[in-house]
Amino acid sequence: MLWLLLLLVPLIAWYVYSNRMAHPTMRMSTTMPFDSMPTSWKVYFKHLLFGVKLAALVCLIVILARPQTYDSWETGDVEGTDIIVALDVSTSMLAKDFSPNRLDAAKEVATKFVSGREHDNIGFVVFAGESFTQVPMTMDNATLVNSIQQVHIGVLEDGTAIGDGIATAINRIKDGKAKSKSIILLTDGSNNTGVVAPLTAAQVAKQHGVKIYTIGVGSNGSAPYPVAIGFDGSIQYQTMPVVIDEGTLKQIAQTTGGKYFRATNKGVLQQVFDEIDQLEKTHLDVQRFSHAYDNYMPWAVALMCLLLFYVLGEYTVMRHIP
Repeated sequence: MLWLLLLLVPLIAWYVYSNRMAHPTMRMSTTMPFDSMPTSWKVYFKHLLFGVKLAALVCLIVILARPQTYDSWETGDVEGTDIIVALDVSTSMLAKDFSPNRLDAAKEVATKFVSGREHDNIGFVVFAGESFTQVPMTMDNATLVNSIQQVHIGVLEDGTAIGDGIATAINRIKDGKAKSKSIILLTDGSNNTGVVAPLTAAQVAKQHGVKIYTIGVGSNGSAPYPVAIGFDGSIQYQTMPVVIDEGTLKQIAQTTGGKYFRATNKGVLQQVFDEIDQLEKTHLDVQRFSHAYDNYMPWAVALMCLLLFYVLGEYTVMRHIP
């Protein structure tokens, strides 16, 4: 937008040129009697009004460029809790019993959940055949949302290491300052790989006072599962029975004082969010950094003053008489 300031150059050039080419005429034998007359102050005032118009244009261009103020710190006291979202990203999460598939449905619900937790300290862990901390504990909801939306199948070795996923989440949440610490585990299968057994990880979580809310993602009966990749790169599906180790997931939740949910559709996940809302909150000192905010008001006031001055001058002192 600031490149628009270059418009001032042709405007000034045209103004000077038009004034030099303007020759007032009067029908009389000679104008020599007027040569000794002094220049009227209105001539100078006319140039002043042109300068006022240029200044108003500058203010308008600066406003369009959105001037901002940066580097603002804000400290406050809030009530929050520590939460880790642990998401299964194994290949079976591409099953199409959810629309468009289990992974995208889980990502959509997790995104809405994170967006509504303004004062909670939240982390994001993904697991398949191994586990990985995608985002450490943070109150930066924008970073969490972006990370959840960008995660995809294939980022980790395939498999379902539920125990490793819980262990990674515990390592991230155990040193949190909040009294209430919770892990929300979303998976669609049973533990078939990894170093840490799921029930062993649950015992460790209990020792650290961490509750685990387990969610079995998958419809009842059968579902289209990915089985191969075609020559054109498309995923081929085959209808297979839905198998979720609900016994282990329930035992994990009971051991830690959490709850187990069977999510046959996206709506049932709302129960998890309602449960988290009832958790004990802890007063936390939060320091937020504000990157930028608009600061155009001084330029807008200057623009209004300049326009008012120009209108008053144009229709009073410099008014034209036909």
